Amino acid sequence: MLASVDDVRLSFEQSPYFQHIGFEIIRFEEGDVLLKLAVTDKLRNVNGTLHGGVHASMIDLILGMTIRSATKTRCSTINLNVHYLAPVSGGDLYAKGKLLQQGYKIVTAEAEMYDTEGVMAAKGMGTFKLIR
Repeated sequence: MLASVDDVRLSFEQSPYFQHIGFEIIRFEEGDVLLKLAVTDKLRNVNGTLHGGVHASMIDLILGMTIRSATKTRCSTINLNVHYLAPVSGGDLYAKGKLLQQGYKIVTAEAEMYDTEGVMAAKGMGTFKLIR
């Protein structure tokens, strides 16, 4: 268990993967996290739009961040569902998660990912195991 919300935030900001992709934390409070990603050429697929794996990764990350900010407990993805709603070719993306149900070992949460104009690009739901 991590001691505080600040400890949880720092653990994500220091992650090599987090830094490599280019995620940026806009807000990080207990149960309330907002994540930003600038769409760059290295994140585009052969069609010139954001690769679907980046959508899934951002949704998985925001869900894990939201859960950890609320529980201060490490977690691991059990299941992740992503609905791709609109192509993204540039600009910034934002993601926000919400806890739906929390038990002692299992948490279910949902996330929305949208562009600067408020168009929802993807929606996801995940089930996570709390690692106590």
